Amino acid sequence: MSASGGGKAIIAAMAANLGIALTKLVAALFSGSAAMLAEAVHSFADTINQVLLLVGGRRSRKSADQEHPFGYGRERYLFAFIVSIVLFSVGGAYSIYESIQKFFEPHHEITNWWLPIAVIVISIGLEGFSFRTARKESLPFKGTGSWISFIRRAKAPELPVVLFEDTAALIGLVFALLGVGLTVITGNPVFDALGTLLIGLLLVTVAIILGSVTKSLLIGEGAEPDVVERIRDAFNQHPQTEALIHLRTLYLGPDEMLVAAKVAFPHTTKLEQVAEAIDQMEVDIRAAVPVARVIYIEPDILRPEREAMTTDAIVIKSAD
Repeated sequence: MSASGGGKAIIAAMAANLGIALTKLVAALFSGSAAMLAEAVHSFADTINQVLLLVGGRRSRKSADQEHPFGYGRERYLFAFIVSIVLFSVGGAYSIYESIQKFFEPHHEITNWWLPIAVIVISIGLEGFSFRTARKESLPFKGTGSWISFIRRAKAPELPVVLFEDTAALIGLVFALLGVGLTVITGNPVFDALGTLLIGLLLVTVAIILGSVTKSLLIGEGAEPDVVERIRDAFNQHPQTEALIHLRTLYLGPDEMLVAAKVAFPHTTKLEQVAEAIDQMEVDIRAAVPVARVIYIEPDILRPEREAMTTDAIVIKSAD
């Protein structure tokens, strides 16, 4: 997996979640806490999430073939979408179902109360470590923008997914701690059921947010405005370029972008000169935007009466 995939963050989260899930399950079985059981399901779901992200990253590196001429880069988006929708939703739905069951069985009490509390406190520390790793891995890609902007604009889906998972895990553990703690203090198991319900609602909320982000990537996103500007500058610097008529960009995967453009050349330009100019444009575009690996440039002549009917504005080359 490429650096942009956050492989270290995924492996750290997977190892932490597997150990935490087993520990929570044991604590839930010995204590009878619904919130602890919901947290165990949550951690097992997170573990499977990380496995799917690793599988998606591996499959995305397959070479292009006749059936998929642009490669398999979007496999990472597909697996991230599965993670965000199916597993989070299943975990959330189970937690909500379990909480409803406990609301209708309020006589159920928590035994060995110290065990789930100890597990929750330890889990908070382990999840905090996982979150810290994911945050550290994300910083080089975040830049100076906000975390919200990073999550919305990140083209590698793994890091936002892991960040969301770890954040949801920490918040869920707080809900579990409150539910178990208040049940122990008051002797009312309704608080345990309430903590379970909050965990379920949290997971469903995260599923909706991540589903929205990864759906956009799966459908296909173009380059950010600053990246488009760098591509335009690469076209603009060539003396043979009269105008940039059309420009389209599309991420084929987190590390690969398609650039398609129609470029106007002067009427007097010879075919050999056009070919040489296009070759140099491709070199300059890749130098300005390294992920622009697939580039198609269509030469044309500037015909204002025709171009005025299109929806794209014509970008005329700047004067020196």
